[in-house]
Amino acid sequence: MASFFLWCILLVICWPLALLAIVLYPIVWLLLLPFRLVGIAVTGVLELLRAIILLPARVLTGPSRI
Repeated sequence: MASFFLWCILLVICWPLALLAIVLYPIVWLLLLPFRLVGIAVTGVLELLRAIILLPARVLTGPSRI
């Protein structure tokens, strides 16, 4: 909602820039999508490594710790 209000203010102040932003936003979003997917994959791998490394400590603490 805040980004919409900022865009409305930009439309009032400088309408060509606001229209350019509306046109370029989907293109930039599509260009950045692969980087988001790589970030999700890297986060998943790091969480898996963290779980594997911390597994012995979790086994040794027993079922009393939740």
